[in-house]
Amino acid sequence: MAKLAAGTRLVVASHNPGKVWEIRQLLAPYGLDAISAGDLDLAEPEETATTFVGNAQLKAVAAAEGSGLPALADDSGLEVKCLDGAPGIYSARWAGPGKDFGVAMKKVADEITARNGWETPPRANFISVLCLAWPSGETRVFEGRVFGHLVWPPRGGNGFGYDPMFVADGASDTFGEMEPAAKYAISHRTRAFAQFKSEMLDQIAPNESASGASEGDRDAFFAAAASLSTRPELAAFVARLRGDLADHGRDWGNATLEDFLESLSRELSVDAKSDGPAWRQVAHALLAASAKR
Repeated sequence: MAKLAAGTRLVVASHNPGKVWEIRQLLAPYGLDAISAGDLDLAEPEETATTFVGNAQLKAVAAAEGSGLPALADDSGLEVKCLDGAPGIYSARWAGPGKDFGVAMKKVADEITARNGWETPPRANFISVLCLAWPSGETRVFEGRVFGHLVWPPRGGNGFGYDPMFVADGASDTFGEMEPAAKYAISHRTRAFAQFKSEMLDQIAPNESASGASEGDRDAFFAAAASLSTRPELAAFVARLRGDLADHGRDWGNATLEDFLESLSRELSVDAKSDGPAWRQVAHALLAASAKR
């Protein structure tokens, strides 16, 4: 398989805004032109495989064949030891059709309770499998894990998914309490990406100034709004939005309280088109009301 070169257009084979944003941040320093499968209106293939590797390959191959471009897919999830590895490949499905991870975390906690699994902190790990596919159907797989334990109730409003109930080995904060940079330094996806980088990008010198995103990054806010599921996550989102107003108010179309509240009232009066959690719908309304450019 040929290695990727700077300037290569690469499809991120996902419709999950949080996952797409995170992978784009990892790719940014290497000069890859990343576009999401959602941006290309590519259909999401049914994840019928029984392993993370199999589902990552399904998604990457479908995106590569549909776009004619190399595609990078991620399949990731939470594996809980006392639940025999569940939710595993069904991690997203435990969140239901609205991807409400508040519901998913409660289900995990209840399943652990049913097995008397809270007597000692239940062991768990996150796993990420990245698959790079070319339009020819050729694939390469990269895997990363981070081990730790679960806590209940969940803590923190950062991250997404099961982050607020996972504490990595050697840490005291949950992934939901960690600042993003601290989480990404040890995350399962970062570890899988390190393998991908070593094998596929070693000929590209990273431009460190292109890595990450500022707090004013509109895409980062939309990714956060699309992924949150709990009240603490909404509180953290509002705090970030308030900080952005202080630092980047010139980029807001509705920077005065009167204009913001008028726009917010208008946004909230429109019938919700999302079947996601109410907290997520409020976050979308707050972001839309800011008219952040």
